[in-house]
Amino acid sequence: MLKEINYDRKKALEYAKKWAFKRNSKYLNFEKIGGDCTSYVSQCIYAGCGVMNYTPIYGWYYKSSYDRSPSWSGVEFLYNFLIDNKTTGPFGIESSIKDVEPADIIQLGNSDGQFYHNVIINKIEKNKIFVSAHSEDSYMRLLSSYDFDKLRFVHIVAARKYF
Repeated sequence: MLKEINYDRKKALEYAKKWAFKRNSKYLNFEKIGGDCTSYVSQCIYAGCGVMNYTPIYGWYYKSSYDRSPSWSGVEFLYNFLIDNKTTGPFGIESSIKDVEPADIIQLGNSDGQFYHNVIINKIEKNKIFVSAHSEDSYMRLLSSYDFDKLRFVHIVAARKYF
């Protein structure tokens, strides 16, 4: 039976902190093949939910460098998975800046509407958002220090797994 489970934001944030400036050897470093930002964010989300979705092509999983879903390491693919997922694994909703919280995701985009970078929210303080990311490794970096034209916010609601 498919049931919702909590997204453990604390675990996701602990993972984000631990691996912000280094790489977990369980996962391929995508730095030289397009960037590691989405894989890092996926790892953080996985730390917070512990459930992957092994559906070929459209799921969200990582078994090895050559056996993984596009959503594990692709910005748009991750967004589509999180927003559209109705089965196992994490799911979320696109939200506004006022509705996000630590361990949620922000995607940076250009003026053409293409989103190219993922960051995870570490802390929100007054009108400041602090994030972590790979590709330009950072921890507690001000979101406002990035160069972007558009932002897209994804609030992770929960995850689902079979019991």
